[in-house]
Amino acid sequence: MICTTSYPESGDGREAAGSFVSDFARELARRYPVTVLAPGHDASVEEEGDLHIERYAVPRQPLSLLRPLLPLDWPAIFHTLRQGQRGLDRIVMRGDVRHILALWALPSGHWARSVWRRHGIPYSVWALGSDIWSLARLPLVGLLLRRVLHDAHELYADGLLLAEEVRQLSGRHCEFLPSSRLLNDAPLKRRRQHPPYRLAFLGRWHPNKGVDLLLRALGLLEERDWRSIASVTIAGGGPLEDEVRQGAESLRRQGHPMRLSGFLDREGAKALLDETDYLIIPSRIESIPVLFSDALQCGCPVVTTPAGDLARLVPELEVGILTSGFSASDIAEAIRRALATPAAGYAEKLVLASGRFSVTSSVSRFCRRSLGGD
Repeated sequence: MICTTSYPESGDGREAAGSFVSDFARELARRYPVTVLAPGHDASVEEEGDLHIERYAVPRQPLSLLRPLLPLDWPAIFHTLRQGQRGLDRIVMRGDVRHILALWALPSGHWARSVWRRHGIPYSVWALGSDIWSLARLPLVGLLLRRVLHDAHELYADGLLLAEEVRQLSGRHCEFLPSSRLLNDAPLKRRRQHPPYRLAFLGRWHPNKGVDLLLRALGLLEERDWRSIASVTIAGGGPLEDEVRQGAESLRRQGHPMRLSGFLDREGAKALLDETDYLIIPSRIESIPVLFSDALQCGCPVVTTPAGDLARLVPELEVGILTSGFSASDIAEAIRRALATPAAGYAEKLVLASGRFSVTSSVSRFCRRSLGGD
């Protein structure tokens, strides 16, 4: 059983952390019958062969965007916590649950630990940075988090640095398990050997993701740099929308090939990555974004800041260019280096790296460690 607070409904690209969970569940269901418990706008049941999805209705989602410090969010938070525990208890009472995979440590791990204490059903936890980095620092919540991690059958984290932090919190081994979507089901499209190159950003328009830094970096490029750029696409949406639109329009008025797009669904994201020569990841704060594994699968090299594990992975895997820092000038300099480097030259390394970040690989590792099978 998979217990999660984020599972895609719309498929329009807004699912954030939950965007990879459905692919993981479908791949796991090829090996074992799987039940997924997840929130939804309405209570519902969906069947996909051996994949059974049960949703409990919540007033607002995702839970990660509700703020405990804001009293107006309390009713929605308490309702979601109550409905999630009730939904898990209801499924467990049917008697066919062998193991629970909790995504993420809180609150799903807490619900699973409650079931383990009452019924003896083992659970594993797959942690994301959002629940570890923020919740571990809250006194009472941090204590609960440590108990959830300590009592789990197995621990996983979707980042290398995050896995080390989980180890420190729990006193237990934590396995790195990358979060990946299934994007590539066709032959890889070859990148260009020479400029002009197509550049792209895909993600939330949020300060953590650095889209504002990217726009300022593009403004620092000189005319000779722009002659090596065929197009710049910025896709996504979020709280910085006004700033993004104004910045892109300013660059467009200067005669630069800027294109804006909204959130992209799976097919749209794959199409953009297939036509992009360099994907730019200008994040201020990051673990390993799902978009990184998307780029690997599509054979698209990256230009990225040294945020989180990207500082180690990009040079280790040789799949792109790492900026020297987090400023707009650092990003602009890295873009210049990319414009002088054949994008097609990364093809072999990208193919090798994509296997390490595939959904199939993640499911196989989970099955071996938590379920004792392949």
